[in-house]
Amino acid sequence: MTLRAIIVDDEPLARQRLHLLARDVAGLEIITECANGKDALAALAKHTPDLLFLDVQMPGMDGFELIETMPRNRLPIVIFTTAFDHHAVRAFETHALDYLLKPIRPDRFQAAVARACEHLTNRQASAAARGLLDFLAARQPEPANMPTPDAAHFLTRLTIKTNDIVVVIKTADIDTIESAGNYVAVHVGKENHILRETLSALEAQLDPMKFLRVSRSAIVNLDRVKELQPMFKGEHVLVLHTGKRLAMTRGLREVEQALRFG
Repeated sequence: MTLRAIIVDDEPLARQRLHLLARDVAGLEIITECANGKDALAALAKHTPDLLFLDVQMPGMDGFELIETMPRNRLPIVIFTTAFDHHAVRAFETHALDYLLKPIRPDRFQAAVARACEHLTNRQASAAARGLLDFLAARQPEPANMPTPDAAHFLTRLTIKTNDIVVVIKTADIDTIESAGNYVAVHVGKENHILRETLSALEAQLDPMKFLRVSRSAIVNLDRVKELQPMFKGEHVLVLHTGKRLAMTRGLREVEQALRFG
């Protein structure tokens, strides 16, 4: 597979460094480079690259503003380049695949490109699979006992990579999911797993009949709830069968209704 990439950085030496690093990566083609956000928008529209190496801090339009300006259906894979580590949090909020700290090490550059290639391959495979399923669905009516499209698209398993091991977790086994910035902590019995995903993004993929967001920072499996206990000033705490307690900011009546009908 060939990855077609554009470099966007206002520093000539930084662009030169990326060119040199790219020469040592098979299958990576730098098709053009830009020194500012305005030129980058024109280049992105003209070339439709697979990958964008994007500097965070640039005069006029910075990297984040460039991403926010682009149409989502034309957004390539993004790898941010920055001299400041604290930009990483916002980078992942804008759905960047990775970020590289300047001065960029060859091994980190190669790892980021390999990850981009894997991501693109999976994305293309998913699109092809969706196209085939749509074609087959158009040829024959759905059986009456098939699940509704919404129900069919809820997650039933999570895959979480830890070092070189991929752990598969059934969503039905999850007790709670708690936010940790741009990561979430998935609690399954005595085990805790860290997943790079925002709580809101994960919430949208879970069955609302089985999972409920009870506060800004926590989602709970309704089957794991044992009690709702009153606290001060009309507030309540949710108690799981494991004994774990979670503060609720969601209304008591709404939680009770979810427990009854979930």
